[in-house]
Amino acid sequence: MARLIRTGDTPAKTRRTHMRSCAEVLRLLAQRTSFDDEAQDMTAFFVFNLRGIYRTIDDSAQVWDDRSYWRKAERLRHAWQWSTKAADHLEGLIRDNRWDEVPAALIALVPHFSRISVKTITRNADWWCGARQALLESHRG
Repeated sequence: MARLIRTGDTPAKTRRTHMRSCAEVLRLLAQRTSFDDEAQDMTAFFVFNLRGIYRTIDDSAQVWDDRSYWRKAERLRHAWQWSTKAADHLEGLIRDNRWDEVPAALIALVPHFSRISVKTITRNADWWCGARQALLESHRG
């Protein structure tokens, strides 16, 4: 029997997209001096991508669970749990309007994206426009 190769969207491919989006937003936010409306939208967009990262991890771990490799699944979930914790923390800061604490929270996440080389910015304001409002209107968590 021939080996099947998935050419469509896979959790890993989706995760790389979210990671790239986060890395680009971190770079753009580092160049700003204050949190204006666009920077606030970028931060909310960052939260959505962090949640997307963990969803892909959960999808991947579920495959291991289905094969009864529960230790491997839990190790994977544990290794990437930082993304959901960071998303919850940043969302709390956004909802409470504590923008002075956001830079420190973002700086703490830089090591997670250090392997991603951002030579050119491929995302623009269309990607994050209205993200803050969408986050505030969504239910928490």
